[in-house]
Formats: sequence, C-alpha cells, structure tokens
Amino acid sequence: MASTTEAATNRPPAPDGAEPRRPRRPGSAPIGRRLLRSLPPYALIAPALLLLAGILLWPIVQMVWNSLHTYTIRHLSPNGPQPEWNDFEHYRTLLGDPYFWSVFGKTVLVCALMVGLTLVLGTLVGQLLHKLPRAFSTVVAFGMMLAWATPAISASLVFRWLFTAERGYANVLLDRLPDWLVGSGWREFDWFLEPFPIFTLLIVIIVWQGFPFVAMSVLAGLKSIPHELYEAARVDGAGAWRSFRAVTFPMLRPLFSLLVVLQVIWDLRVFTQLYVLSGSSFANENAYLLSYYIYQQGFSASPANFGMGSAIAVVMTVLVLVITVYYLRIMIRQGETR
Repeated sequence: MASTTEAATNRPPAPDGAEPRRPRRPGSAPIGRRLLRSLPPYALIAPALLLLAGILLWPIVQMVWNSLHTYTIRHLSPNGPQPEWNDFEHYRTLLGDPYFWSVFGKTVLVCALMVGLTLVLGTLVGQLLHKLPRAFSTVVAFGMMLAWATPAISASLVFRWLFTAERGYANVLLDRLPDWLVGSGWREFDWFLEPFPIFTLLIVIIVWQGFPFVAMSVLAGLKSIPHELYEAARVDGAGAWRSFRAVTFPMLRPLFSLLVVLQVIWDLRVFTQLYVLSGSSFANENAYLLSYYIYQQGFSASPANFGMGSAIAVVMTVLVLVITVYYLRIMIRQGETR
C-alpha cells in the first residue's frame, strides 16, 4: 500500500495546459480488443445460422416474390417467358374477392374451435392425471401419447374409413340407434361433401390428436405448483373451480399463453387431414379452408396459378405472425410483472 502511494506521489507532473492521464482501470481493454474476444462464439454459430436462414428465410422470400409476379405453369418450361411483375394484382384481387373473405372467416372460426376445444379438453385431462395414482396415470398418459404420435395421414384415413357412407362403422352404428334419438338415414349419409359435417370431423381429428400434448404440458405444470397453495385455498373454503381460478390458472398463465400460440400455429395450417378427408378433391368449394385454398390455386386449378397461391400463403403467414407476436408480448409483460 505504501509503495503504491509513493509511486503515485512520484509521478511526474503533467505539462502545462494538458490534463493529467487517468490510470486505466484494472480489467479494462480497448474496444477493438473486446470485440475480437467476443467474435469466436459468434463465428462458431455462424454456419448454423446461415443454414437456418437458407432453410427458413429463402422459402419465405421465394413465396413473397412469387406473389408479386404472374407466375403460372407456362413460366416453368425452359423456353417459357419470364414471370412478369403484376403490381400487387394478386393482393388487390384477394382483398376484393368475397369468396376469399368467406374462406378466411371459416378458417378463423374453425381454428378458434379447434384451439378452444383442445385447450379445454387437455386441461381437464391434465388435472385428472394429476389426481390419479402414479401407475394408472402413467398408463393413461402412454395411451394418449400414442394418439398424439400417430401420423396425421394415418389418423385421417382411419376417420375416413369410420365415416364412409354405407360401410363406415360410425354410419352403421348411428343408423342402428333409435330414430327418435338421432334421426334416420345415417347409413347413406356422406360426411365429406357439405361444410358442416366435414368441418366437424376435421375438428374431432385435430382435437383427438392435439389434446394429449396439452394434457401432458398441464400435468408437468401442475407438478411444479406448491401443494401449500391448494391447502391455503381449501382452508379459505375454495372449491375445485375457485382453486383453479385463483391458484392453477395464475401460476400456469405463461404455459397457457405458450400453448395457445403453438395451437394457433399448428391449427391454422392444417392441410393433411382436410386433404385426406376430402379425397384430394372437393366437390363443394364452400368447404375450403385457407390451407386447401392455397393448394387449389397453386396446384389443382386449371391452369395452376402459383402467384395467387403464394399470395394467399403470404396472407396466412402474416395472420400467424400477428397472433404469435400478440401473445408473445402478453407473455413478456407477464414475465416483467412477476
């Protein structure tokens, strides 16, 4: 300590008119040196970021580019013309098309029903599993996860066979029930022509495959809630519903927000189930959703209009992004208030 004080007192004075040099703080380094030290971690993850950018961003850029050009099947041939800039014609056509808004409204409604039913059923099953004995809960959870892990095309084919006219097990069973209970004519009923029946089957398939994921997520969240909170609520005279509203829901609110975002993303872009149920070709255009409308315009129309299909896909992507950003902001605000 004495040597340090002596060195400080013996330091030569600064020239007249110049400020004395301040001693450098221990651990401080020039900005350039600090930047060089921080570069290696970013250099290590740069290849992975470039790969992800190529896989994720390039298709989006190509989709937007297609939507802004007149791009049909004749532009794919080697000797065909180059796609022409259409001055946002596809978007103007969509925004002024009543049929597009009809499909858009049905998509939002069906998605809302899918998300709501999946979350409600998954939450109820998750709470049931939490109250069951461990061995029985494990068996039930394993059976549910089989439904969640079933490929979408396999599940859709099973449901199509179950509800096939004349031979479907569900049609035969409904036809054998008393007429005063369910009506008559179920054996010949075609579930795959009109919007209401096919949307009903679509919702059943999505909920059947989606609620196990929600149930297991809720079960994991319930196991993280201290049991003392439920004991305190029970002492205050709270029943099951009040305990859920006052304890479970506030504690799992970030989890529910995340589940809503995931279910909206997954359910808005449902295509495989609808494609299989329709038999790859709809006789009734009133049963279209946005996902199938993209396919119809981009591949199934005569001639195929890749530009219009890409424009519809851009609209659906923007819709998903808006909903996702909205719920992410809610989650961030909830995290800041905790």
